[in-house]
Amino acid sequence: MAFTPVEFGEQLAEGKTKVIYACPGHDDLVYVLHKDTISAGDGARRNTLPGKGALACRTTSNVFFLLETGGVATHYIGMVADNVNLVTRCTMIPLEVVMRRIATGHYLDRHPEVAEGTRFDPLVIEFFYKDDAQHDPLVTDEQIVAMGVATQAEIDAMRETARRVFAILETAWSQQDVTLVDCKIEFGRTGASTLLVADVIDNDSWRIWPGGDKTRMLDKQIYRNMPEVTDERLAGLLNKYAQVAELTDKFVEE
Repeated sequence: MAFTPVEFGEQLAEGKTKVIYACPGHDDLVYVLHKDTISAGDGARRNTLPGKGALACRTTSNVFFLLETGGVATHYIGMVADNVNLVTRCTMIPLEVVMRRIATGHYLDRHPEVAEGTRFDPLVIEFFYKDDAQHDPLVTDEQIVAMGVATQAEIDAMRETARRVFAILETAWSQQDVTLVDCKIEFGRTGASTLLVADVIDNDSWRIWPGGDKTRMLDKQIYRNMPEVTDERLAGLLNKYAQVAELTDKFVEE
């Protein structure tokens, strides 16, 4: 794929895995540059995976394209470089919306009465307030409204959109015999206060188990589970990210 060189404007923000730049001449658009970094434990573990940014950009592009074709409003405009997306400029809502189909991970720490592998139908949908200092606490609708983060109508809309997002992705993954265990998304508001699925949805955003087998996981949990980070293990992880990018290419095949 050939790209026109990207001319970045002012840097607007930087996170653990991406940098946001203004799009010169277009106040309603921004560029998202995907970095080659990976982190876990609120940044306590951090490494660089050369090439990860391009794989994350490719995966995110495939996922957002799939959601758009499924009728979900997102901020996605296009992929303009190997590691850069062009998106609608949004004010991000500081919430992570987590959808769970299978009980695993930290959910079990909070609910020891639930057996790992329990299937949730309907989905469990939870909201977490994005604040590293507080370790992104779980919050209720009432707390979200009280903090002024979102209105109840917006919370209801985010919850309903999250169900649609999960249904679309779950179907796409099931067609390749991959179980979508859980997934997190974020939302932003446009200048007209329209809610859009925003930020990124890449291999750090979900748990995916080929054949429903946790031992074959392909996602970031591999990195979290490493007893010790070594060059060999990081290379193996990067191969998993490349495999996921290739699998998501099928999301956009006609």
